[in-house]
Amino acid sequence: MKSVVCTKYGTPDVLQIQEIKKPIPKDNEILVRIISTAVNSGDTRVRGLAVEGFMKIIMQLVLGFSKPRKPILGTVYAGIVEEVGAKVLKFKKGDSVFGMTGFNFGTYAEYIAIKEKGNISLMPVNATYDEAVSLIFGGQTAIYFIEKAKLSKKKSQKVLVIGATGSVGAAALQIAQYYSADVTVVCSSDGKDFVENLGISKIILYDKEDFTKHNNQYDFIFDAVGKTTKKQCQHLLKTEGVYKTVGGLEYASESHQQLEFLKMLFENGKLKATIDRIYSFESVVEAHEYVDTGRKKGNVILKVSE
Repeated sequence: MKSVVCTKYGTPDVLQIQEIKKPIPKDNEILVRIISTAVNSGDTRVRGLAVEGFMKIIMQLVLGFSKPRKPILGTVYAGIVEEVGAKVLKFKKGDSVFGMTGFNFGTYAEYIAIKEKGNISLMPVNATYDEAVSLIFGGQTAIYFIEKAKLSKKKSQKVLVIGATGSVGAAALQIAQYYSADVTVVCSSDGKDFVENLGISKIILYDKEDFTKHNNQYDFIFDAVGKTTKKQCQHLLKTEGVYKTVGGLEYASESHQQLEFLKMLFENGKLKATIDRIYSFESVVEAHEYVDTGRKKGNVILKVSE
């Protein structure tokens, strides 16, 4: 089968399409033919080892020193069940499924074997494969941090999302709205239309004003791009307010329950798929180059097969 192999850490051209053996599912596994995956900021950070200092050493210990130990990158997928192991009960051949592999990676490939009890679910019934895969990375990351803030429909809460046009920020602002929060976002002038189309009217344009100079206070501040510190935002937090950032040491763990929640939101029209560009599998280098610009809005899809 075709796969994209990260031959070493570096610029996008370290990615090469190579033929490898198609996986054989174990008794408790599902073989998925991947239709769509996505190129997320996490993928490009791993490929380029794009962290500094102490965090770089930690990443190399976890991922590998000169190149990734698991050379097939990609963490999200949407596709069709091709085969099921003898002990699999929840899924059958032909099911449309979506999920996330986390640090197991492996979704830049035509096939992947997934444990039945892993982070996998039936796709939303009204979603295309591209739409389904676009929900996962940003959605599961956003859910993890929003749960830490204990957002609830029973409370009147004010939320600030910094970096609202990426896949994580776009999901976070929509999920916060689902919980009836009063949402303000920080983005560039170029992203204004994007967030307005997601129902946001309170917008701070960082290329025109400094959001830290505002006097509003929030119950939850979420930095979806990792560009701020709690110290910078402390005066914007209410007394019991919560600050979270994707740029810290806290890893957003994912779960099957999060997938089911995203599925429910999409099926009920409470969460929109945000797709910026769709690239062919053979154009993976170009897809990474675009994500590296930092200008993507929502998700960049990699079309593995039709």
